[in-house]
Amino acid sequence: MELSLRRLQMLRELHRRGTVTAAAQALHYSPSGVSQQLAQLEREVGVQLIEKTGRRVQLTALGLLLSEHAEEILASVERATAAIEQAQSGITARLSVGVWASVASGLIPRALSVLAVDHPGIEVSTTELLPEETASAVRDGRMDVSFVIDYSSRTTDWEPTLHRSVVAVERLHAAVPEGAIPDDTVSLSALAEFPWILAGARSHFGRAVRAECHARGFEPRIAHTVEEQFTALAMIASGLGVSLVTDLGLTLLPPGVDVVPLEEPILRTLSVAHRATSTPRPSIDLFVEAVRTAAGEQGLAPGAPERALP
Repeated sequence: MELSLRRLQMLRELHRRGTVTAAAQALHYSPSGVSQQLAQLEREVGVQLIEKTGRRVQLTALGLLLSEHAEEILASVERATAAIEQAQSGITARLSVGVWASVASGLIPRALSVLAVDHPGIEVSTTELLPEETASAVRDGRMDVSFVIDYSSRTTDWEPTLHRSVVAVERLHAAVPEGAIPDDTVSLSALAEFPWILAGARSHFGRAVRAECHARGFEPRIAHTVEEQFTALAMIASGLGVSLVTDLGLTLLPPGVDVVPLEEPILRTLSVAHRATSTPRPSIDLFVEAVRTAAGEQGLAPGAPERALP
């Protein structure tokens, strides 16, 4: 009997998430694709692993048994991968990395350049995810590592199965239409009179900014709800409102937007998350160091002085 690691991962996700649709979304497959692969897994093992209960499916007793072993098998594969890396004098590895737009544009290009010079055997592929999805993508095995964030006013709930390494600290700044704020700095409360362009309240960024506004005694008047920072900046350039922008978001800055430092600093910490294992993967450590180097060159290393704004 030969077991496919990908099919075992699908079985594990079905057990964790309860539906084929949720498992498919987590693994970026179609529901029909997951169903076909699980049917093939049943044929490979020769027993029924899934049964229908009304309009839903659930694992049989043997399906649960195999799911438990799948956890052990997939963990063993990860330990074996780490052991092979450690045994090499020159590291050869492939890493899948979860990012979002400002990380992809602001940190990844320089970090990969550093990595290519010092460790050319490490191949990195990136996938853009929502910041709210990056930690779960690592936990579920879809990504080897992902970037995660904590805001000064709101820390992210953390899981003991994940380890994170701090790589950068960003400041948030006021982003306003050109000429709207004549001063060199601005208080967050002074922005209460403007319409806001902001991500939804379910996003990390949207929640954090709202919390900062509430702490200063006002509810931001949301005129436009947009999730992408580049879209928000384009709308600000057209005079439609104000928002906050991170240091890395400044790489997306269009003409017509003034960036004004806040009088009361708002910080967010950027970390790289990976699964906590007893056998560390050298390639992950080297990737983290390359990202720290890239962040340091931009003045974003933890404890670095505030960077000059464009």
